[in-house]
Amino acid sequence: MEQFLTDMHTHSKYSHDGQAELSKMLETAHGKGFAFYGVSEHFDYDYDRLQMTESERAELTNVDPEVYFHGARHLQEDYEGCMNVLIGAEFGFSRKQEVANKYLSTFEKYRPDFIINSVHGGEGRDFCRYTFTEDKGTVYRMYLQLIRDSLDAPYPYDIVGHIGYIARYVPYADNRLSLEEFGAEIDDILKTIIQKDKILEVNSSNKHLANRTLPSAEILRRYFELGGRKISYGSDAHGPDRIGDKREEVVALLKEIGFEYLTVPCRGEHIKVKI
Repeated sequence: MEQFLTDMHTHSKYSHDGQAELSKMLETAHGKGFAFYGVSEHFDYDYDRLQMTESERAELTNVDPEVYFHGARHLQEDYEGCMNVLIGAEFGFSRKQEVANKYLSTFEKYRPDFIINSVHGGEGRDFCRYTFTEDKGTVYRMYLQLIRDSLDAPYPYDIVGHIGYIARYVPYADNRLSLEEFGAEIDDILKTIIQKDKILEVNSSNKHLANRTLPSAEILRRYFELGGRKISYGSDAHGPDRIGDKREEVVALLKEIGFEYLTVPCRGEHIKVKI
């Protein structure tokens, strides 16, 4: 069990898909004994609203950064001295320069404590809304290239989020993102994360997948073999009941692989937390 409990990937009602007020999420995390709690609301500037239906546009509202950071910073102050609340953001990714500039300007204006860099889709749509018509190799290589491109984003980020996310939504009987099939692409991504001194997230929200985590244990082992040591735990909780979900199982897996610490980012500093 961790000496200090951490969860660096969570959402509240500030995000379009959050299920509870941030005050309730923090109250629950504190009650569970968390020492570091990261709030990472969705910033989905990469979504192309012109492609959406009217109902999708109504559903996928963007977080209001002014409202979010103002309200969250006040709550952060309320927990000072009893829980380290980190007010962050989960940035999507687009190759379009105007989208990257919007993420950069959000960082420069609001200075989140940390940023999760996540690929949720391509061409302006989330993978959950895709109709996949190409073969697995083509689709997964497209996805892995998007992740690789995202590592060169012009704005500062700390954590590389939930590698393998696409597997939740593809129609293939074998949806594994395996080293056997995609080892060269995965190695390039992992080596770049290490070279850039970023943190690889282990996300416990695996939904229906056979893998216990995103990325899979196989990829986590490969990251360790390549020298990667900076790793964070995220439940991807959207409601109080999932805060810290499968944390002990994740920690056990990480220890089995050889990891000794989780890494918590805060305003450019990387804090090592013994597991």
